[in-house]
This record gives sequence, structure tokens and C-alpha cells, in this order.
Amino acid sequence: MTTETAENQALIEETVRDFAERYIRPNIREWDEAQFFPTEIMHQMGELGLMGILVPVEYGGSGLGYREYVAALIEVSKVDPSIGLSLAAHNSLCTNHILMFGNEDQKQRYLPKLASGQWIGAWGLTEPNTGSDAGNMQTVAVRDGDHWTLNGSKNFITHGKSGNVTVVIARTGEPGDKHGATAFVIEQGTPGFTSGRKEDKLGMRASETAELIFQDCVIPDTQRLGEVGEGFIQSLKILDGGRISIAALSVGTAVGAYEAARDYAKERKQFGQSISRFQGIAFKLADMYTDIQASKMLTFDAADTKDRGEKVSLQSSVAKYHASETAVRVSNEAVQVFGGYGFTKDYPVEKFYRDSKLCTIGEGTSEIQKLVISREILRG
Repeated sequence: MTTETAENQALIEETVRDFAERYIRPNIREWDEAQFFPTEIMHQMGELGLMGILVPVEYGGSGLGYREYVAALIEVSKVDPSIGLSLAAHNSLCTNHILMFGNEDQKQRYLPKLASGQWIGAWGLTEPNTGSDAGNMQTVAVRDGDHWTLNGSKNFITHGKSGNVTVVIARTGEPGDKHGATAFVIEQGTPGFTSGRKEDKLGMRASETAELIFQDCVIPDTQRLGEVGEGFIQSLKILDGGRISIAALSVGTAVGAYEAARDYAKERKQFGQSISRFQGIAFKLADMYTDIQASKMLTFDAADTKDRGEKVSLQSSVAKYHASETAVRVSNEAVQVFGGYGFTKDYPVEKFYRDSKLCTIGEGTSEIQKLVISREILRG
């Protein structure tokens, strides 16, 4: 890590930490209980440069790398993982897909609005009946001259209702063919493109999740991202970076839960002394801290690999798998440290506990990560 990168990271951590404390923390419970997606916070993060961290300066972004991006995500997620999830989906999925595979006209048209936070991005791959089996998606795009007609639906889409622009992967070939899907960028308000049911979720409740519905949605070929048949291959590359995002989200979630438990253990008195002095509690905190440090190192290692332009499939899956499982373990132990109070909404750990589970599911379940890891380490 260069001196400049270290300085950028430290500045970003301080800036984001201050922003999260001032504008996110006071509203956490209200947003969670109402399942309210605070679009204004997204716009404010855009003004801070967080909505286009990876976007080059010439397209209105911050022009930074994955290490700085991970640092920012951790700081946001320490306070509210829901907002961290939305920040991750906007940056690493929608915006990054256009950045990596869009032509110059598409980049000029969409990236400045996304990077500034003026527009919020969504990304549509998952479907009701396919899930991790994305190669057999049922949303179909049929070409007719210079236009495409899309029919089908997507579910579990972050910003499915509020997204101003969505990158959608649709099948344009035979099911199961790795060259049988194509990516398109579609603006909100396009005829035939609507949002459906908003999900009522266990956790991450301030991050909007909804269906996307396509009914004879006609778009020009100029909305196609990359070549016909490259959509699935593009998606795998996007998910490589996206898993670094979820790893960072997981680290932030774990750190938030751990810090709450540590501080409570110092303050809570039982049998005439702080409960942190009891070995049962102290050893829990030691295990939590150690797991978090390992996850953090794996996540920054994946970020550095991505910044060097090297293949990152193995590192991102390892980081995502370890960090997401750590987030669940640490959040569970944090509730245990709080005892009965950890089971109430008066303290923050019950929310970290609920939020953490999504980390082991989103952008590839833990089982999918083990599949990717095993294939990579056994290759050749």
C-alpha cells in the first residue's frame, strides 16, 4: 500500500465515520421499523463522493480504488448495515457494470448521474425460480431489428422501486448456455418496465428490496451493454467485485456488533465487578476480535488484488465466505454478551444479528462460495 493510498484511506474513514454518526445513527431504529429507504441519505453520500468511489474523475467519480471503497463501506456498515448494503449495490453492481462494459456514450450518459448520487442504481440478475442457477433465467429478450422486447421478472432486487436506472441480465439464447444471456441498461419509466412487490424482510430493512417486472418492454439496441451473449460472463466478473463489497459489509456489521458488546461488557456490573472481567465474557470478546481481524485482512487482500487488475475470483469468494460467516457468529455472541437486553430493541445488537444473516446469502450463498473456492483451488 502506497503512502498516498494510506492517506486516502485514513481520510475516507474519518470523513465517513463523522457522516454516519451525524446523519445515519440518529435514524436507525425509525428507518428499520418503518422499512423506510432513505433516498436522501443516498443523495448526501453522493455529495460526499461515496456513490462513485470507483468511477474515474472524467465521469464525475472519485477515481479511487477498492481499498478506499472497502474502508468506506466498513465505516457505514458499522453504524447501519442496511445503508452499507445499498451503498454496495449501487457502486459495485449497477454503476460498476456500466463502467466496465458500457460504451463511451453509455458511460457519459449514466455515470455522472450515478456517481453524484443524483440517480440511484439497481442490478437485476436473480429470478424467483432460479436463484443461484442464473444460467437458466426465464426473463427473455427477443430482438426485432434495432429493438429488443423483454418479458419476465426479477426478484430480491436492491432498489427495485427507487432505482432510476437498472442493469438487467436477460436470456437471449438457450437455457444453460453461458453465452445465452445479454445485459441491458433500462431507465425508470420505460413503458413495460415496472416494479412489483416490496419484500418484508428479517433484516436490512432500510435497504429497499423489490421485484422487477417486464411486460412487452421494448428498448432500443443502444441500451445493450457489451456484446450479445456476454451477459452471464459479465455478471460473473461483476460478482467477483461485488463479493468484496459484501465482505466489507460483513466486516462492518461484525465490528459494529463487537464494539457494542465490548463497551457494554465494560459498563455492565455483576457480582460487584464489570462483566468484562469474567473469563467467559473476555474470551468471547477475544474470539470476536480475532475473527474480525482475519476477515478484515482477507477483505483488504481481495481489494488490493482487484486494484492490481489481477483475477480475484478466489480471493473475493474467500473474503466473502469468511467475513459473512464471521458477521453472523460475532452478532450472535454480541447478543449473548448483552443477555436479556440483547433480545430487545433498546440496544443495537439485535439489529446487527438480524442484518448479519443476509451477508451469508446475498451475491452468492456461503455454499456457492465454497463451490467457487473448491473449483479455484483444485483447478489444474
